[in-house]
Amino acid sequence: MSIRILPSNLVNQIAAGEVVERPASVVKELVENAIDAGATSIEIRLIDGGKSLISVADNGKGMFPEELNMAVERHATSKLPDDNLFNINFLGFRGEALPSIASVSRLSIVSKTKNADSAWKIEVVGGDKKEVVPAAFNQGTKIEVRDLFFTTPARLKFLKTSSAETAQCYDIIQRIALANPQIAFSFYENDKKKLILPICNGDLFEARLERVAAIMGKEFGENSIKVNAERENIRIYGYVSLPTLNKANSLSQFLFVNNRPVRDKLLLGALKGAYQDVLASGRYPLCALFFEIDPRDVDVNVHPAKAEVRFYDNNLIRGLLIGAIRNALNLYANKTYNTLNLNDFNVGDINNPEDNILHEPVFPNRIYQSQPYQMHKQTELPELERKFSVRVENVDDVVERSDVGYMGFAKAQFHDTYIISQSEDSIIITDQHAAHERIVMEKLKTGLKNGNIVSQILLIPEIVDLQPAEKNRILAASGELAKLGMILEEFGTSAVIVREVPALLGDIDVKNLVEDLAQQMAEWGNGFELTEKLHSVCATIACHGSVRAGRRLNIEEMNKLLRDMEKTPHSGQCNHGRPTYIELKIKDIAHLFDRK
Repeated sequence: MSIRILPSNLVNQIAAGEVVERPASVVKELVENAIDAGATSIEIRLIDGGKSLISVADNGKGMFPEELNMAVERHATSKLPDDNLFNINFLGFRGEALPSIASVSRLSIVSKTKNADSAWKIEVVGGDKKEVVPAAFNQGTKIEVRDLFFTTPARLKFLKTSSAETAQCYDIIQRIALANPQIAFSFYENDKKKLILPICNGDLFEARLERVAAIMGKEFGENSIKVNAERENIRIYGYVSLPTLNKANSLSQFLFVNNRPVRDKLLLGALKGAYQDVLASGRYPLCALFFEIDPRDVDVNVHPAKAEVRFYDNNLIRGLLIGAIRNALNLYANKTYNTLNLNDFNVGDINNPEDNILHEPVFPNRIYQSQPYQMHKQTELPELERKFSVRVENVDDVVERSDVGYMGFAKAQFHDTYIISQSEDSIIITDQHAAHERIVMEKLKTGLKNGNIVSQILLIPEIVDLQPAEKNRILAASGELAKLGMILEEFGTSAVIVREVPALLGDIDVKNLVEDLAQQMAEWGNGFELTEKLHSVCATIACHGSVRAGRRLNIEEMNKLLRDMEKTPHSGQCNHGRPTYIELKIKDIAHLFDRK
């Protein structure tokens, strides 16, 4: 067959395969067109997850009849006035969206400019364009896309359920709305309200904070910190979550470049790097971050969907983002996300006496009489301590000292794991292992940075048997491990001998530590640089060298741990991103007992 030019309708259907992947793709393109048209109110409606109908109406500037006719032609756009792809100031610019959508659906557009006497309408059915005719409509534009993919049934089969497609549309609307607080958004699915966002007032930063709170929720608002950094012609600002507020996926990471929602690998990787040491592997922080950059320094013409961008100075962007987040985290290094929810407590109804009766406990050795409210006998403290591992010491003689900070005075230890302390206005419960793990971690990092980690010689060197591959990996890293105070050598054909360990670890299980390190290196695979992973190694070593759960502490040891926490960066969370302590304010306790 000889070479020929494909029909324009087929060309548009091929282009639609890149631009229109699913209903959410259509919603994204149409909403971005509405924003480019200067709309201050946008309404989106779906039927059957967008498969049957997608409708986007706005109050933007509208189009003249001749513009309406051109809008559905391939590569027709008003958004490149100087034909410069390296100075793009609009969300759309390729001129592909409308003709691509029209080639695989039944498209209708009705539009009216501000001073026009009448609105005008055009229809395109499967790429077949009709005449422009008069219509009735207020100022702005309304686009309806019906029977999506009816010309390409094979594509229709790949769509998910209506609810799943609606969820995808909801996500993209949220992302666009986050970047445009000056616009009101309303979203309906099968005539049911899904999202209503009014215009946000105030300056841009205040308006974005209001929109972020409306979309990401009160929890994020109460457990996020502000990021604001600028270098050369780049500015990054927005909000990131405390490490202790995290999720198992990255769906709550909202990134914008010049108001354009993106899912850029460079930015996502830098975000992950910024939370190194304070977040466990497989957990993701929440964020809403906005990048303002000269359009000439970023290429948005990388992919037809415009979800990826290319920066002209990747190192500058990455360094600025990591530095901005780490500086923000350091300012709130000891703050923790309080996971204690008062609603989780089963508090009786004070108006119903039955709800407030102390019924007999379920413990086998009863310490109360079976009748409500009649507590005749309590066990002695040794029995209570034996059963519940509560450790209380006489602290009446402890005088107030100036070095006591926000963690307060230690009062007790229970279950040989948790420290109860009292501050001026709260009770604090601290996980002793998690807290000490962070303290050891930060000491290792500081020592590594300053090159002064002290090691201790083992009285009896520890011989550790390993698999051949594990042995080879850990021996290859012996030079870097020595910087952390761990000295090991080859011993026979299948083992290593450990002669020194970091002194601050104290009495540890050397064998388990080496085995864990070997397994961790196996997970990284071949080709990694240990210098890039040293903080991860520090975290593993710190975990082994920390005060374990189940170890009894006296009051002096507990208070020493609390004072160390007050001086240690990021002590609000352990090396895996879990909180090290929770704080319950006196007013919250009073609320539990319905005290006014």
